[in-house]
Amino acid sequence: MRIVFCGTPEFAVPSLKQFLQERDFEIVGVVTQPDRARGRGQKIAVSPVKQAATAAGLAVHQPEKIRSAEAEALLGKLAPDAIAIIAYGQIVPARLLGIARFGWINLHASLLPKYRGAAPIAWAIANGEKRTGVTTMRIDAGMDTGDILLQKDTEIGAEEAAPELSLRLASLGAPLMVETLRGLADGRIAPRAQNHAEATMAPMLKKEDGRIAWSRTAEEISNRMRGFAPWPGAYTDFRGQVCHLWGKPAARREDQARVGTLRLSGDELLVKCGGGTLLKVERVKLEGRKEVAAAEFARGARLGGDERFGSE
Repeated sequence: MRIVFCGTPEFAVPSLKQFLQERDFEIVGVVTQPDRARGRGQKIAVSPVKQAATAAGLAVHQPEKIRSAEAEALLGKLAPDAIAIIAYGQIVPARLLGIARFGWINLHASLLPKYRGAAPIAWAIANGEKRTGVTTMRIDAGMDTGDILLQKDTEIGAEEAAPELSLRLASLGAPLMVETLRGLADGRIAPRAQNHAEATMAPMLKKEDGRIAWSRTAEEISNRMRGFAPWPGAYTDFRGQVCHLWGKPAARREDQARVGTLRLSGDELLVKCGGGTLLKVERVKLEGRKEVAAAEFARGARLGGDERFGSE
């Protein structure tokens, strides 16, 4: 089967490498996002998919826009049987959907129709889900609304953060992509429509999503800390400065203080959260300073009796 592989981030790399190991697939081209200037130094960054493809000696194409006439002509010339598309980063126009006989086959990091959108891993963790998984689907003109082909589920670890879960789901999805394309070729897979009434959304993360609302319970805050790692993280205000935090729920409760109030209990730094719950802070990073353990932060800050995080 002739495959064009479309993808950009690290999440797509295991699937690319899986296809390269299979003798019944030929990758006739790799499409990835253009190199971009990133970071403070504005150095040119090459996508992980491009790095893996170049190392494997594959032809790499980087159209500025997949909807352009040049990109359409390129795909037509490559004449793929199927196009594998994983976290590519651009919306495919409807006119290109029929360019391969088996269509554009996507690996999505959720159990669709739950968590459609750009950040399914982050929102699944942030919302306290216990299980998630990967779905292969044939994309259509909507946002993650195409027919489901295969799914594989897995448990979310109690302390698992988004980067770790992303690695696991990428590895889980790679063989599922191969199984999906073989199943389509053999006629063994019957696509099934999604139940749109059960759909939930996982929009692209914004910086403001990381601001801690101390009225949430400690468990809810901890879930968002794990889900929003590494960006935007979880942050609050402390003495007029932005303060990034990492922590987990404490076993004890506190019913008297206002939310956001800090308490020192031995070497433990606790913060009052909603519902009488407490968050045990483990690490702290004030803006412009290095990340330190909570106990070191507390000693340096010389906390007063009425110190609070945030302004709720």
